[in-house]
Amino acid sequence: MPMKDVPGTGRIIGHRLRWWTELPLIVLVYAAYSVGRLLARGDVSSAVDHGIGILKAERSLGIDAESPLNRVFTDHAWIGVPADFWYASLHYLVTPAVLVWLFRSRAVHYRAARAWLMISTLIGLVGFTLLPTCPPRLLSAGHGFVDTMAQYSDYGWWGAEASAPRGLGGMTNQYAAMPSLHVGWALWCGVMLWRHGRSPLTRTAAVAYPLITTLVVMGTANHYLLDAVAGAVVMGVGLLLVRPVRRLAEPVMDRLRARFMRPTAVPPVAVPSGAASPVAVPSGAASSATPAAAAFPSVTVSSATESSIVSGECQTSPGERFPRQRKQSAFPGAGPGAHPADAGDGAAAPSR
Repeated sequence: MPMKDVPGTGRIIGHRLRWWTELPLIVLVYAAYSVGRLLARGDVSSAVDHGIGILKAERSLGIDAESPLNRVFTDHAWIGVPADFWYASLHYLVTPAVLVWLFRSRAVHYRAARAWLMISTLIGLVGFTLLPTCPPRLLSAGHGFVDTMAQYSDYGWWGAEASAPRGLGGMTNQYAAMPSLHVGWALWCGVMLWRHGRSPLTRTAAVAYPLITTLVVMGTANHYLLDAVAGAVVMGVGLLLVRPVRRLAEPVMDRLRARFMRPTAVPPVAVPSGAASPVAVPSGAASSATPAAAAFPSVTVSSATESSIVSGECQTSPGERFPRQRKQSAFPGAGPGAHPADAGDGAAAPSR
């Protein structure tokens, strides 16, 4: 059952989120993404052909924005070096930070947001498999691109092979450029910050982070403009699939919860032998009767469901009364000789 907000109460009902169940799930999906990205290397010649095809399509449309941006980044180290740090680190820091923030303070929206991110990531993995693409930085020098990660590698922990630490470049798939999940994940972060953030600073970060990330992935020659567009499209498709995927997955999750998360049994309340069974009293009746009971403990209030009234060994049916029967007053000092006007018509007659 999904988490739901109870209007006007500030409470959340549903299955409570647990970090020790969420963290392994996220790690599992990210590990599947990383391993699948590594295994889907594809043919290098095909990847180069795909990259050149994308570049030609952009130039024919006049939208090859990565070429001028790359020249700016390579000519000005004060732009290129921070951009390389941005590309190599924030992708792996900001996204988990936003997930944790949603988990801790926006739990009602966390499940859908997490599902959106995971579904889109798996779609991106399919893209890497079906369309391996050579990034601009790995094309031949004749295409005019410079690998800024290699140019400024002395400033950071990365080497000449993408953003991986030195010596570990062989553990990455450098031809997984289409779609750009750097842009896709940044867009997801921006949407979450915009929808659930409350301060102007959060709204500013929601716009700036995906925009700057898009410029960085092109300026560092790691992605084409169409890679960035494809990353946004993947996120859109993932968003459309969230509801049907969750609808299909919910029965499976319910069965797993029923199997591994059984509710705690409530021990029965022991009732002494001979004691009367407790009778449920409506809350309104209980609240109204409590003051009288406290003030006059000797008065017994009979339930409307009692079958009969027994008085002086004479039993009457419910609702039946004797002629000129008087009701005994519950107040102190009201004796059997009280006038009917004091107690009202229909009062119980004193026992004889």
